[in-house]
Amino acid sequence: MHEHESDPVIEDVASTLPPPPAPASGNGTNGAPEPVAADVVELVFKGRRRAYYANPREIPLREGDYVIVQAERGEDLGRVHHTAEWVRRPELYGSLRHVLRPALPQDLETLDRNRAKEERAYQICKDRVVQRDIEMKVVDCEYQLDGNRVTFYFTAEKRVDFRDLVKDLAAAFRTRIELRQIGVRDEAGRIGGVGTCGRELCCSTWLRQFEPITLKMAKDQGLSPSPSKISGACGRLKCCLRYELDFYKDVAREFPKVGSKLTLMDGDWEVGRVDIFRREIHLVTDDGKESMIALAAIPAGTKIVGPSRDRRKGCDKEGCASRGAKPGDGESGPGDRGARGGGDRRPQRPGDRRGRPGGDRPERGGQGGDRGRGGDRGGDRPPRGDAPGGRG
Repeated sequence: MHEHESDPVIEDVASTLPPPPAPASGNGTNGAPEPVAADVVELVFKGRRRAYYANPREIPLREGDYVIVQAERGEDLGRVHHTAEWVRRPELYGSLRHVLRPALPQDLETLDRNRAKEERAYQICKDRVVQRDIEMKVVDCEYQLDGNRVTFYFTAEKRVDFRDLVKDLAAAFRTRIELRQIGVRDEAGRIGGVGTCGRELCCSTWLRQFEPITLKMAKDQGLSPSPSKISGACGRLKCCLRYELDFYKDVAREFPKVGSKLTLMDGDWEVGRVDIFRREIHLVTDDGKESMIALAAIPAGTKIVGPSRDRRKGCDKEGCASRGAKPGDGESGPGDRGARGGGDRRPQRPGDRRGRPGGDRPERGGQGGDRGRGGDRGGDRPPRGDAPGGRG
């Protein structure tokens, strides 16, 4: 068997795990911080997988050290990612596996051999998926240090039945097989990459939890709705759309909304757009005249009429007589609201009570799904308290 020197092994292992942080100033050797006997540490594994582990033996550790930890069945190897005070959260205690010992050169050699096995296992799993015609994409493969378990990560649009695939893999590798389905955001975090900003992906560096991202967040920040500009490497909306959202919302309260009408000394104007950084408002008139005015230049007490319902919520295809290039650009025609019956913008459905005459009510009045809507009460229903007979 080919023997490895200790230094080349460490270089090969470092290429598969996230790089350790740069040495910080301290009292340790060469300016590195001294080891700390932290009771809880955060470790990082292949694919930037992170987990918390207890350190009951009070082993002195520093960021970047490789350690052997307990696994579900056997032992695994990880790198210390954090030993700071914020890691020591009370809710973590009592349910953590333990750090067993620092890693030895033999452990790093084993990890290096496992990385070579993972490439072969990854290709075998992909071939089995094609043979079984399963609608799934194999993302990554990870060997446990002692080889007692092999984990395959995959993505799929829906739930898949991979029981036969597990049998094939177990027969091929003679060990415990685990298939774990992840999302496309997790896939991007495991593989890594560089975003359009030129920096490494947030999900592969520091971001631990994925928050819901909506298209409205991009709209509130005045960004282009083009998917190519607001989508990340995973194909979903960028996580960074949430970072500055609170700032934009706070500043937007100081400006009139787009589409509002302003009455100034020289006439009536409509807000076309706002520039929150220059604190300027772009105004337009009905005849196409444009003007730029600073927010501070608007006199106090200026009459401002908010945007119409169509501009706030967008025109639907049936309700907007003069639809613009995008939802919200066109205003309803003069007779449109009257034709739709009192401004109700929702399409009528068969059997909808909102389209029934006032006196056409079910016999069990007051117990239907529309109970409590004042506009849905029958026209022949007597006012409350005037019912004949009362309580006998």
